[in-house]
Amino acid sequence: MPELPDVEGFRHVFVDCAKGRVIRHVDVRDAGVLHGVGERRLREALEGRRFTGAERHGKWLLARTGGPTVALHFGMTGLLVCARPDEEAAPHDRVLFTVGADRQLRYRDQRKLQGLWLAEDESAVERLLARQGPDALAMEREPFEAALRARRGTIKTVLTDQSVVAGLGNLLADEILWRARVRPGAHANDLTEDDRRRLYTQMRSTLRSAVPTGRVPPRDSWLTGHRDTPSPHCPRCGEPLRRSRLGGRTTVWCAKCQ
Repeated sequence: MPELPDVEGFRHVFVDCAKGRVIRHVDVRDAGVLHGVGERRLREALEGRRFTGAERHGKWLLARTGGPTVALHFGMTGLLVCARPDEEAAPHDRVLFTVGADRQLRYRDQRKLQGLWLAEDESAVERLLARQGPDALAMEREPFEAALRARRGTIKTVLTDQSVVAGLGNLLADEILWRARVRPGAHANDLTEDDRRRLYTQMRSTLRSAVPTGRVPPRDSWLTGHRDTPSPHCPRCGEPLRRSRLGGRTTVWCAKCQ
């Protein structure tokens, strides 16, 4: 599932492929990924305009035109691809933006759990993001710790709640908890001050390492590098890793370290 580092990577794809280029044509190959806007209105609003830049908030990407904004959410399987207009579209390419004479930005998504929105003005953008908490990469320590103190749920479900902190998904939450030596099933409001400080420090450190790679990297020294092996062991202490379900998600953790 795309998380903050992935979406930041998609932002770079957008900038390299489409920033500063005129949108010559919008080809909606599957209207099932459009939300609150039809194919005709999307084309009317965008064709002839220029993509001026892109911003990311949590798992959302905002493609700006100086007028309407295209808001993209990638769900579990979405991504952005830069191609040539004469390249055959892949089976899961849902919306194609021909930008300039020789490039095409493609929204590709197999499962279609999210998609594209058209925000006609800034107030519409604000409404789309109204339930999002602060971006995980920009959140300051004090609001982060205050948010944890105010929640009674398990810390794993709190970290992945986009209304608390935007951008963390399953992999990042497990990685941060493992690094901070906090058990995922612990209740957020029962954590000590030291626990909260370690979690914030490790969130920042994990994101700084992951963002340049455009993913949550499966490094040998990371929990992420071991969670999907046939017999996963903790890269820190060597103990077998445990799997459990929290908030409907598979959670991987080390009973000895956490």
